[in-house]
Amino acid sequence: MPRKKEIEEKLNAVNAETGDIIHIVRNNEQHEGVLMPHHEFSDDNIITIKLKTGYNIGIAVDKKTEITLIQKQHTIEKPIKQIPFDQKKPTISIIGTGGTIACYVDYRTGAVHPASSAEELASSVPEIFNLCNVKSQIAYQMLSENIEVSHWQTLAESIAQELNSGAAGVVIPHGTDTLGYTAAALSFLLKNLSGPVVLVGAQRSSDRPSSDAAQNLTAAAAIAATSDIGEVIVVMHGETSDTFSTIHRGTKVRKFHTSRRDAFQTVNDIALGKVEDNAITLQAPYRKKTKGPVTTDTLMEEDVAILYFYPGMKPQDIPKKKGIVLVGTGLGHVSTKLLSRISTLIKDGSVIVMTSQCLFGRTNMRVYSSGRDLIKAGVLSGEDMLPETAYVKLMWVLTHAKNKQEVESLMATNTAGEIAERTKNNTFIRPYY
Repeated sequence: MPRKKEIEEKLNAVNAETGDIIHIVRNNEQHEGVLMPHHEFSDDNIITIKLKTGYNIGIAVDKKTEITLIQKQHTIEKPIKQIPFDQKKPTISIIGTGGTIACYVDYRTGAVHPASSAEELASSVPEIFNLCNVKSQIAYQMLSENIEVSHWQTLAESIAQELNSGAAGVVIPHGTDTLGYTAAALSFLLKNLSGPVVLVGAQRSSDRPSSDAAQNLTAAAAIAATSDIGEVIVVMHGETSDTFSTIHRGTKVRKFHTSRRDAFQTVNDIALGKVEDNAITLQAPYRKKTKGPVTTDTLMEEDVAILYFYPGMKPQDIPKKKGIVLVGTGLGHVSTKLLSRISTLIKDGSVIVMTSQCLFGRTNMRVYSSGRDLIKAGVLSGEDMLPETAYVKLMWVLTHAKNKQEVESLMATNTAGEIAERTKNNTFIRPYY
């Protein structure tokens, strides 16, 4: 939606353009900042400016609103730096997927753009080149919620190619919203890793003073360049301050907060370790890197769904799918009214796996009669897997098992660190008081 004609006239009257610094007075309130491009989703009476703090605000403009031009934009050409190469340093590969983690700021407009080359990366986080050499490529550019199975498969092939071409490790900047899904998927699709595969994100973009992008990316690069880890892992802020970043196993991590910098936590296990001032400390057993070659096993069944149980759910609310991950209550329960539908689906060939809405702890359908009825109907236990991990694993298992017995066996087998042998007391994250 374009701005109102009256607003454009006010801006034209003072010769104000996108990127200029303007002063706005409205109802005795005064604001000063960089004039941002008008967003198509904004109301037509809104002007958006970027404050000195780095935050954007929208201001409703009326006839009495006064606009003054403070300073015309300075055209700043983003420097293209010569990428350093040191034969004594390891080389890592960075494969972009469209996340904001490696973005740079256009200081003309204040907009944020994804870095699409090693040159742009050097301009955004040059500290990386103190640690290693960098190769860069773009797998795809999209919002993480738009990533699908085919993107996981393409990404896995690219990672294998980079590692088999001599990269010490691979870093994957990724949007945080579905980062856990991608990490879990790659954990099953990649085999015999010769170096770390590190997914990394940013909760706050690089135009904000509180951005976590630089620290997370630098920590990820340190692990990729120097660690002997041979797993898919996730690296994000370990707490709200900038003291350290935490290393999470790719099949055991979830985003628990919409905006906190320490939103990612390990579930039903302890974190693998941390990175503090580029020093890596590991505290839990992990799979070590091999000599390769790295292989991929990317067959996945897409006719699989996650279904969250809720009170009042009706039998017809459960769709017919080749695979369903039920997210039940407590130890793994759903309403007894659903039992007949579940039994029919399983008899018709569907595979149904039970996980828990509690997330922490383990499903155990043998404790109560309702759970035992589900077992009798053929529902499989998701053990201590996150629902999203169970979902990805079921997609992978359904293309590798020849019969129901093999499906049951593979779902119960710890393939990529997704199932802990036992649930430990120290793996539950208590709230802050």
